[in-house]
Amino acid sequence: MDEDETADSSAGEGEDPTAIRSLAVSPEDVVDAFVYTRENPGTAVLRVTPPFHGRMRARLHVYRTDDTRATGAVHCAPADFLADELVDSYPTLEEHAGRPEAETESESEIEDERDEPDSDPDRIREAYTAALEAWRERARESIVESVVLEAGECRTDVDVKRVG
Repeated sequence: MDEDETADSSAGEGEDPTAIRSLAVSPEDVVDAFVYTRENPGTAVLRVTPPFHGRMRARLHVYRTDDTRATGAVHCAPADFLADELVDSYPTLEEHAGRPEAETESESEIEDERDEPDSDPDRIREAYTAALEAWRERARESIVESVVLEAGECRTDVDVKRVG
């Protein structure tokens, strides 16, 4: 038997992602992957690599070219690990450009300020940074209990376990 035949005979062993029953994830990895993909040109995922078994660890992985066919890895979208309402509430810089923080007590003055876009880039960036940090804190506490893994034609429900 030559080397290629040996590799082929063991190809199915540990390569079936449906063997996975639970994924351990760091909430920080989930949040970092989600934010990275929203803010950068690359893609960040939670990656699970073969050989697959009942309990696996999904780790942060950033890429520009999807290599799952070559490696057999399963890439999980970070949004899948977060509650839908949290994904929908992700803050944007544009939102904060039109909402300066009010420094007055008067409701009418606050409303007047909101009608005018804030043109101070430092103030906009500070407001956005504060909103993003608050979102990150909520996200770390909002990891879902299960996800659906998809690898080619395979789909399987797995439990999510928080680590760290």
